[in-house]
Amino acid sequence: MRSLWHRDVCLPSFPQLQGHQKTDVLIIGGGMAGILTARILRQNGVECILLEKERICHGTTANTTAKITFQHGLLYDKLLKQSGREYAQKYLHANRLAFDKYAELCEKIDCDYEIRDNYVYTVGNAAKLEQELAALDKIGYHAEFCEKLPLPFQTAGAVKFPQQAQFHPLKFAAAIAKGLPVYERTTVRELRGNTAVTDCGEISASHVIVTTHFPFLNKHGSYFLKLYQHRSYVLALDNAPDMDGMYVDDSKTGLSFRNYRNYLLLGGGGHRTGKHGGNWTELRHLAKQYYPTAEESCCWAAQDCMSLDDVPYIGQYSGSTVHLYTATGFNKWGMTGSMLSAMLLSDMVQGRRNDFADVFSPSRSILKPQLFLNGFEAVMNLLSLSPKRCPHLGCALKWNCAEHSWDCPCHGSRFDEQGRVLENPANGDLKR
Repeated sequence: MRSLWHRDVCLPSFPQLQGHQKTDVLIIGGGMAGILTARILRQNGVECILLEKERICHGTTANTTAKITFQHGLLYDKLLKQSGREYAQKYLHANRLAFDKYAELCEKIDCDYEIRDNYVYTVGNAAKLEQELAALDKIGYHAEFCEKLPLPFQTAGAVKFPQQAQFHPLKFAAAIAKGLPVYERTTVRELRGNTAVTDCGEISASHVIVTTHFPFLNKHGSYFLKLYQHRSYVLALDNAPDMDGMYVDDSKTGLSFRNYRNYLLLGGGGHRTGKHGGNWTELRHLAKQYYPTAEESCCWAAQDCMSLDDVPYIGQYSGSTVHLYTATGFNKWGMTGSMLSAMLLSDMVQGRRNDFADVFSPSRSILKPQLFLNGFEAVMNLLSLSPKRCPHLGCALKWNCAEHSWDCPCHGSRFDEQGRVLENPANGDLKR
């Protein structure tokens, strides 16, 4: 089930690595974050090489709904209360810079870039909308409250960020990837110091950046505790209304809406990977209820890494890995997260000071409620019976009847019916 974005774009192809090479910066992972990092480094005259285990941007990047916004749910009130005004301001400023960088690049790229207002709505208590607006005022950003929305159900209103954007992610990626030093179909099996070992060669580097969605190195950073993964589903509907904006529920399991050309992209049905959820069944029921004349053109699913505190982990992989970096935990906001990562990590490997490094540091405190939920899920799963176990850390796999895959509830690895790995952090297939 391929996304709508695959229909009208041909991504550039790159050779497989052969032999041993050296470079200044090695980037492992060829999604949007990795491609953007490579581009910015090359523009700054830094020698780099990118390795991708399959084809560039064929994973999470190809399944995004491609909203470019610095409104990441009802987040700013939470940041203000938990970490203070300066922290919330830095988060906002950093993501606005990432947004502006997209605008700059998209001026020269034919990628269906469009300015759209973004709305985060709630079907529950409107008080949290008022709290979010008050928090935004305190950190210096003026948002708007909207009571009436063109949604097919009743809401309590929404917080509106005007002049956000949407685009075609693969058209954009195809343009920025041209000419980059990339090797595809090159899986990194292990990292020995700063040397990446693959099946067909090795690459030694002064700095290594891991942008593999979920970091695959277990012995550093404790990402198996700091992250879990969440699946969500999308229908592309023909003969559905133009919503004139981008809309998302403040709940992780709520609905999202945006248009692309003559299609309405209806998202939702979400659940923690390895758990039960609504998936496409829920979306098809709602599409029939809300848009009875619409026709389904295609469907697809996405997977997102969720951090403990709703802020990405971008920076030094762990406190003890001086020349090893990562970017992960974008919490469903992968487009701005990818650009932000590229800007921040390119500064780091060049020894430049970045004012936002402390906000996104992977070494910040992990004492958050989600940590204990993640730990509980892992312990209960390790004690459960299953005919198949994940090769990542041994968790019991659960059968996903909607997508015909074996999914790991602990860390989100997924495998097809034949046991071939679909999603990391597992770095290999199931043993037969």
